[in-house]
Formats: sequence, structure tokens, C-alpha cells
Amino acid sequence: MFTPLIGMPQGAEWLIILAIVILVFGAAKLPELARGTGQALRIFKSETKGLRDEDEKEKGEKVEKPAELTASEQERIAELERREAEIRAERERLSGN
Repeated sequence: MFTPLIGMPQGAEWLIILAIVILVFGAAKLPELARGTGQALRIFKSETKGLRDEDEKEKGEKVEKPAELTASEQERIAELERREAEIRAERERLSGN
């Protein structure tokens, strides 16, 4: 059986990698990078799900429709969007000074 020469990082190796990332990108950019990565993953997942749904339709299989949002979920989304707008405004205010 073939054993790879380089395996997955363990414990302290992750800390070293994290320190290098912080040095390269800076601590202020990390949330922005994480947000962008998360958005890219969500888009990728939705596109692959769309492709799977299309394949199932072509095969004549039943495709499940996404559930509608409840009122409490819609309220929660509205609250999060409001908070995001407040944070964005505060960030702009602080960066302008």
C-alpha cells in the first residue's frame, strides 16, 4: 500500500499555518477572506444542487422543492440584515476618521 510522504497537518502545524496566513494577509483581512470563501462555497453548493436537480428531472425522478421560510425565519433574516447594515455603517464611520 502506498503511504504519502506528506500527510494532513496536525496540531501545532495548523498553528504555524494560521500564523503565516495572518502575517501574509493581516488580521483585518481574515474576516473578509472567510466571508468570501463562505459565499463561494454556498454558490458552489447551490450550483451543484441545481445540476443534480436538472439531472433528476431529466430522469423523471421526483425533485423536492425547498421549504418556504416561516415568519420567524423571515424576521430573523431581516434582523440580521439590519445588524449587518449597522456594522457596515460603523465600519465606514471608523475608516473615515
